[in-house]
Amino acid sequence: MKRKLSVLLICFMVMGLLLTPAFAADSGYYDEPYRNQIHFSPETNWMNDPNGMVYYKGEYHLFYQHNPYGTTWGSLHWGHAVSKDLVHWKHLPIALSPDEKGQIFSGSAVIDWNNTAGFGKEAMVAIFTHAGEKGQVQSIAYSLYKGRTWKMYKKIQ
Repeated sequence: MKRKLSVLLICFMVMGLLLTPAFAADSGYYDEPYRNQIHFSPETNWMNDPNGMVYYKGEYHLFYQHNPYGTTWGSLHWGHAVSKDLVHWKHLPIALSPDEKGQIFSGSAVIDWNNTAGFGKEAMVAIFTHAGEKGQVQSIAYSLYKGRTWKMYKKIQ
């Protein structure tokens, strides 16, 4: 058992070494000291848990809690990145930003294949917690453009 685990660990280490040059060629920030080489990381600043991973039209979408203004918790947005292989990521503009209801906390994302929510066939739908001065509320946003632009569903109080 220990031998199998050792072999598996060595295989993962070799894979990591083989994949590292591909990252460095794609973007300069992967050359930074201490930058993750296999796991996703934002271009800059603080990130926390993933809050929606969905596959749609050839892309894996990763949404994650992100503070685009600093390296510590605060001003929570949903960052957005896409990948075709779950190894190489393309950063996209912020998906969801704080508004009058508060910051964007944890949630999930799904594809509404049959328009059951009424936003449109194959809408990408995000269900998440808004956290503001008045407390926390559950909210919905949707995208009809592969997650590139979002509209808040305003009928939830």
